[in-house]
Amino acid sequence: MTPGLGTPLLSVVVPLYNKERYIDRCLESILGQTCGDFELIVVNDGSTDSSADKVLAYRDPRLRVLGQANAGPGAARNHGLREARAEIVAFLDGDDAWEKDYLARSLAHFERLPDGVAALNWGMRIYPGKQTTEERWKRSGVPEGLFRATPHTARSTMVAILANMLPSSSVLRRKPALAAGGFYAKYRCLFSEDAHLYLRLLLRHEVYFDPSPLTLRYEDASELAVGHLSARPVEPFLLDPEDVRQDCPAAMRDLLEKVLASRALKTAAVYGYWGETSRARQLFEEFASLGRDWRLPYYWAGLLAGTPAGKVAGAILRAVRGRT
Repeated sequence: MTPGLGTPLLSVVVPLYNKERYIDRCLESILGQTCGDFELIVVNDGSTDSSADKVLAYRDPRLRVLGQANAGPGAARNHGLREARAEIVAFLDGDDAWEKDYLARSLAHFERLPDGVAALNWGMRIYPGKQTTEERWKRSGVPEGLFRATPHTARSTMVAILANMLPSSSVLRRKPALAAGGFYAKYRCLFSEDAHLYLRLLLRHEVYFDPSPLTLRYEDASELAVGHLSARPVEPFLLDPEDVRQDCPAAMRDLLEKVLASRALKTAAVYGYWGETSRARQLFEEFASLGRDWRLPYYWAGLLAGTPAGKVAGAILRAVRGRT
């Protein structure tokens, strides 16, 4: 605890790794919030540029800077989550920003919501195009307001939610997030480490969705927004699904397996496109079931992806699209 300061209403955690070009924008959007009763925890994840020096130049009593050897964004967020003094914890990546009333409106939601609500998720305004996620949420089936998954929840709803919950627009209750194991942090994971946590929370808790675009996401600043010349890494809940399965309530296990199968089939299809047939076949065989899943999107593409014919089809598609 910082000497002389009481417990803040909120904690803000910023994982920091080589964001010297953007960190001022991020911090200024936090320190300029209309709600000022928060602590700001910046976790320097072994940055090698001037990011940490820029943060240390801010003389604000609400700011704490923690350091660690580079371990990835999940480990950095978990470090901040463990150190947070407030029960309500908001996360913001170093290349994103918030509207000035983000924390005030988040706090207002939590003050009126039931204690069992584990997460609040906001919509986003995406730059450089300035489009918002509101229409995408409606089109894909992300619910608005209070949501609790049940055994009868549509698989497509869960998949849509997981695709649209991102750390910079998520505010979590600290205890449920820690009880769910926090963000995935093994192997210095750099992709979808947040979805691993969100899936575990969705299977056990209520969450709240407000489509208001209060998060400002700068995709031109994100290394994950650039074009890819190979398949992205496998999502952690597919790479390491057992802790999710073990934590899943018995009544929700069928829904969980449908979600895992759905994501595995799409990922297998992507690996097939890039000619990685053995990985595609492994994903299909581990997660897909003909009797249960053949109606799912990407089932037949995922099946083909693990075969020599799939490798040929992927090469043809890449040639048509001008990719190597």
